[in-house]
Amino acid sequence: MLYGQKINTNNDIQYKQLIMDDVREGLLDYFNRFQEVRKVWRVIENKRVLIEHPFTEEMGKREKDALIMGHFAECIRKEGCVFVALYQNKVIAFATLPYAFFGSRNQYVNIAEFYTSYEFRGYGIGKNLFAQCAKQGKEWGAEKLYISSHSAEETVAFYRSVGCVDAIEINQQLAEKEPYDIQMEYSLE
Repeated sequence: MLYGQKINTNNDIQYKQLIMDDVREGLLDYFNRFQEVRKVWRVIENKRVLIEHPFTEEMGKREKDALIMGHFAECIRKEGCVFVALYQNKVIAFATLPYAFFGSRNQYVNIAEFYTSYEFRGYGIGKNLFAQCAKQGKEWGAEKLYISSHSAEETVAFYRSVGCVDAIEINQQLAEKEPYDIQMEYSLE
């Protein structure tokens, strides 16, 4: 989609919180969920280590539309937020923040989905979306964001770069759903 052109992230990228009228099949047609993973974090002998484990992840149209019509729609219906970044009116990044508190003091809200299109990584778009999630979580009264992060080296590095640390409390449901994920949190205080 970029074809070698430079973008000005201050002028060319727009950010928006979706409403139910925005939810439609095809919304993510131009979104490229490509990730070539080389190394992942694993726990071996009670230590977290980075190991070689190459694979590629992609998301097809059917998966994208199911995400939109299922998770996006449910998130908005239940008073959560879906934030998107747009380039030429096409979604190039998104984050979902369901309105569902958990933890021993109901201190957490979870960033459930968080992706930047392959061509647009490294422009600070993910950091802007993360900041929107943090602002919203704080407005709701949460103390922390919770992230069940993919274990890919670059994904964990991104979350660490915005200030995430290992989660103090583990959401067992999320940890069991994705046992290789790194459970992280971000303080909103």
